[in-house]
Parts: sequence; structure tokens; C-alpha cells
Amino acid sequence: MFGQSCYERREVAAAQSSCVLGAMGRRGAPQGCSGPQTELLAAGGNEEGVVLSPPGEPPLYWADLRGLLQRELSPQRLNARVRRASEGPHPPGSAQAQALAQWVLAELGACGLDRAWTDSHYVGLPRPHRLHPNMLLRLDPWGGILEQLPLEDPEAYCPYSAPGNGTGRLVYAHYGRPEDLAALRTAGADLYGHLVLVRVGEISFAEKVANAEAVGARGVLIYPDPADIPQDPPNLGLPPDTAVYGHVHLGSGDPYSPGFPSFNQTQFPPLRSSGLPRIPAQPISAATAARLLRTLTGPEAPRGWWGRLPAVPYHLGLGDPGVRVRLDVHNVKVTTLISNVFGCLQGRLEPDHYVIVGAQRDSLGPGAARAGVGTAVLLELTQALAAMVRHGFQLRRSLLFVSWDAGDFGSVGSTEWLEGYFSVLHLKAVAYISLDNAVLGDDKFIARTSPLLVSLIESIIKQVDSPSRSSQSIYEQVTASGRHWDSEVIRPLPMESSAYAFTAFGGVPAVEFSFVEDARPYPFLSTRADTYARLEAALGGRLPAVAEAVAEVVGHLLIRLSHDRILPLDYSCYGDVLLQHLAPLGRHEAQLQARGLTLGWLYSARGDLARAGEQLRRDILGSDEGNERLTRGFNLRIMRVEFSFLSPYVAPTETPFRHVLYGRGPHTLPALVAALARLPPAGTPAAPMDRDGDSDRELRRRLALLTWTLQAAANALAGNLWDMGSGF
Repeated sequence: MFGQSCYERREVAAAQSSCVLGAMGRRGAPQGCSGPQTELLAAGGNEEGVVLSPPGEPPLYWADLRGLLQRELSPQRLNARVRRASEGPHPPGSAQAQALAQWVLAELGACGLDRAWTDSHYVGLPRPHRLHPNMLLRLDPWGGILEQLPLEDPEAYCPYSAPGNGTGRLVYAHYGRPEDLAALRTAGADLYGHLVLVRVGEISFAEKVANAEAVGARGVLIYPDPADIPQDPPNLGLPPDTAVYGHVHLGSGDPYSPGFPSFNQTQFPPLRSSGLPRIPAQPISAATAARLLRTLTGPEAPRGWWGRLPAVPYHLGLGDPGVRVRLDVHNVKVTTLISNVFGCLQGRLEPDHYVIVGAQRDSLGPGAARAGVGTAVLLELTQALAAMVRHGFQLRRSLLFVSWDAGDFGSVGSTEWLEGYFSVLHLKAVAYISLDNAVLGDDKFIARTSPLLVSLIESIIKQVDSPSRSSQSIYEQVTASGRHWDSEVIRPLPMESSAYAFTAFGGVPAVEFSFVEDARPYPFLSTRADTYARLEAALGGRLPAVAEAVAEVVGHLLIRLSHDRILPLDYSCYGDVLLQHLAPLGRHEAQLQARGLTLGWLYSARGDLARAGEQLRRDILGSDEGNERLTRGFNLRIMRVEFSFLSPYVAPTETPFRHVLYGRGPHTLPALVAALARLPPAGTPAAPMDRDGDSDRELRRRLALLTWTLQAAANALAGNLWDMGSGF
């Protein structure tokens, strides 16, 4: 969670432009508009909230622009587009996927954009073997087959599971989190050489499999428990014989070209992502899981691990050596042509700076909630903003609308695009907004986001009506219980979100919005039962209204990011965020001092970052608003903030998520905190590994490289790229 002071701070420059957005001058006298062509004026509202418009133009209020956006959004059109985008399964490379891509391209082309195009390239995607389906068998002590357990749908599988078979006794491991596996070890259940049965939820499929592999398990079975996913079909629950699918690559993008793009059928060296598992994994239904759980004996599972499968005792397993299972996975890698579809509205003053909004288009099932809503909102926003431009609204920066392919395989389409343009992202990309999983309910609003966008999100949700409480804004709805808004709304970006790769790999601030049900989660996500009819029924006929609310929130965000003279990103926020991340380090000061190490330089770098943010704020306030060269320089410094947190000391091909706060790997600040927590108390004799200095040297190295990364981020924000300071 990010610091409260970060949320409450309001930069004066951002406040000046938050109330009013832009002189709506003419853009070259487009069709349907009349009047002379005028120049775009910088946003600068007075206390009345009025923009100083050109001579002859009436003054404009933020309410005018908000009303224009609302008039251009059509719930009926949104509803029709959700239906069209989720008519049936459309996995990447299929004829249905190709037809949907052509439809999206035609829709974008009809909006009157400056340009619309398709970018296609080949990737390796795993698919079930047509002749040899995956199998799950129960064996006797001698390896004979007692029964073949049902895998009801051959199209429900775990992309990137290792092929082959895993045989062993079965252990129930709750959600498969590290703390769950630690509890099993404490209970005397050794997972080495056995298969693990885990529930859907809490962490991603990829993390479950990676955790199991790390403790020596031979395979993983993943099932939906009724305690997590409602399974009463008469009340719109998941059918008990339906499995939930998910990929198990601990990463994103094409794992067979890690760190570089799959453009133009390039012949790649024989590489594979370090995040690919080496054990098989398979989703199974609750009905099949119940049959397995009934065979388990041994210690009773902790009370908190009990699910709601009917007439099922929850035991840990390993009680009867005769209960063994074998999982056979025969998925094969298929070279697949995928297509990302793009549309662009070009800005006038900073046309090479792009605000990007995207949505997954593909789905192994119908994908109404997974991809259909996002695709519909993407097209609706494109049409609405293009119409606003035709009616005079002028963009300072460009808007890039993207329909991604192969999202069900770990954001492959978006990550391959990121890899292709990685070297220029910090100079081109302002922010990324993901529309995936945008409507899963209507009574709770969630924003998974980079801290740079939090203040802007707060100001926007105060202006957008709640779809479930018409008399309240979203902000008023989430704070009605008396809680602080950020504790209700803000979440960290999860690795399975396409927005995560933009921030943790690309260094671009990103956000993913969702409306969800607090009490009863949408049960059909990532299943072949995720149809338009079920999603509409789950929302009680309110799907168009909720989708329109999402479009309005994102539309406001796009307008602010593409229009404001100074980018409305809270560039000072990371000073507070770092302070929270550094706080746990203070508990280990004594251990560090015993090793001749200090946290002083790390805190110094954090202080430099905070001072750089304050200096930039003063520079902006004292600048000439008409000096476009100076304005561009300020915005470039703001755009580099997130990018500066990518460690330059690890290779993207080996450690793609290089963000030192939100990435994954030993270079991150959370990993350093975890390493310090494992140090023996001060005065304790050194462990054998410490006596030769290896662990101390590694700790010193990690501390130094992290400090240098943070200091470089501070210097980039200050504009002092060549001044690393005499202290170092």
C-alpha cells in the first residue's frame, strides 16, 4: 500500500489544470465543424474553473468537456459490442480470432482516426494435443490403474505446463502459497516427490506451480473450491464439472524469446524463460477434486484450509502410501500468428508522446468478462474521443488505442510489443491503462496501479457517478463506510495483469480498473462458461451501465493525460513510497553494522529523490507557460520517473521485471528486506557460508546496486543526469 501523505499531497501545477481541460479550438476545420482554426492554449483555470479561451470563443468549463464525453458514450452500443466480442471461443491463431481482429480494425478505421493498423508476428503458444489428451489417473501401490479421473473439457488446460508425467502421492496444500507450504513442512508433510492439490485464488497459477516446484513437488492440480468460487448453477454459480484455466509461466510474453520481441519471424537462439515450470500442471473441476480429497488420509487440514465441497473431509494426505496419482500432460508448442490492432489520434504539441489504452481481445472461451467488455470499452472510447476531436477538442499528446492478442497466455501480445520498443519507452510512453477484467460486478471499485497515478485517480472518481448508486460519485460510494478511499480502492499491480509488464518491465506507469462484487465474486472468469448471457445475468441487467462507468473513468484519465500542459503524474510520490519500503530495514541496523555496512547511503538517495521532486515542482511553478521547449523538458523528466526505477544491473533476458520496488528478483528492495530478515542477530557466530565472505559480499553488492539505482532516479528527476555527487 502506498503512503497516505502521497495521496493527500496535491501539486499546485496539477491543481491548476484539474478543474478545467483545454481550449476546444478547431483542429484544421474537420468535417462537421465550422469556425476558424485556432491554437491550443495551455490549461490554466482560474478559481471559477474557467479556461481562458481564444478571442471569439466562449469560456469553457470542465463540466462542458465532461458532458461532451458523456454524450458521446452509448450504453446500447457498448452492450452490442460486448455481445460481438464474446460470441464464442476465439483463441489466438483461430479463424474466429482472425475474424474478430478484422472487425476491431474495421471499427477503429470507422472512427476517423489519424491511423489504424495491424501488427502481426509469430510466437510459440502451447495447445492441447489433438490425439493425446491430458490424463489424470489413480494408481494402486504397484502402479496399476485403478481409475481414470475425468478431465471434463480437453480445452481447459494450463498453458506452458511442462510436458510429461508426474507420479506420486497426493498432498492438499490449500492455495499453494509459501506460507501454506511452510505450514505443511511444520506438520511433517514433505512435498518432495509428490503431487500437490491446490485451490484457485490468492495467487496466480504460475506462482502456485513455481512454489510447488521449489519444494520438489512432481506436479500440481488446481481446482475451484466453492468457498472461493460460487458453484450453485441455479443461482449463477460455476458448474461443479467446470475447470478454471490459467497459464503457468512465471512471467509475461513469449517465454521462448525472453527479453526480446518475436517480430518478423526472427530466428531466435535456443532460449527459454527462467519462469517456465519443469513440472506438469493441470486444472481440474471441483467434482474431480472432491473425488481425490475423499481418498486422502493423514492429518486433518487446519480449520482455515477447509473448503465447502459437499461431504468432503479435508485431510493433508500422505497417510496411505497406497493412494497415488499420475498426471500426464501432452500439450505441444504451436507456432501461431498473433495480431495486435492499433489506432492513433495524434497530438498537436507533443505528438511523439503517447498515452496508451489497451484491452485483451483473445480468449480460450467466450471471454465476455475477460476480454469482451474491455474490447467494447476500448472501441467506445476510441469512437467517443475521436468525435470530441472532430468537434474541436485538441490533444496535446497522442492517444494510442490497442487491441492485444494472446492475453490468455500471459499478455504475450502486449509484452512482445513492449520488448520491441523497450529502448524508447521512457521517451515515448506517458502511461498505460488496461481495460481487462473491467466489469466483474458493480458494487466495489478497484484500481491496481503505479503510485504515480494515484492522486489523479482520486480526483477523477470524485467526478464520475457510481453505476450502482446514482446519487453518489464513485468516491462517495467507496468512502461511505468511513474508511479512507485508498484503502478501499488502491491495490498493487498483480503479475497476471497486462499492466504489470508495462510498469515492472517497461518502466511505464500503468493502471487496471475493475468493478467487482464484494460478497459474491463473478464465478465464470477464465472458464468456457464466461458468456455474455451469464455476465449480463450476474449483473442483473446492469452490464451496459457499469461498462459506461468504466468508460467514463478511463475517458477522464485519457483526457487529463493527453491534454494537461504538465503531466498530472505525482512525481513526488515515490519519496513517501520509498520511506514505507525502507522502514523495515531499520530493524536490521545492528546486523548490518556488525558486517561493516550502513543504510545511510540508501536513505540519502531517498532524500535526494524527495528533494528533486520538490525542486521540479518549484521549477514548474516559476516557469513561463508559453515556453514549449521548457514544458517538454519538464514532461520528459516526469516520464522518466518510473523508468528510472528499473535496475540497470540485471539483464532483461534473465530478469525481465527489473523495477526495484515492484519487480521480481534479488535486485528488488523487498528481496533485500527478506535477505536482511534471514541474517542472524548481531553477535551470533557467522554461519559457515558467511566465514568466507561470500554472503557478506553479495549483500554488500545488492545494497550498493540498489542505492545506485535510487540515486540515478533522483538525478534523473532533478535533471542532473551527469552529477552523481561527490559522496559516492
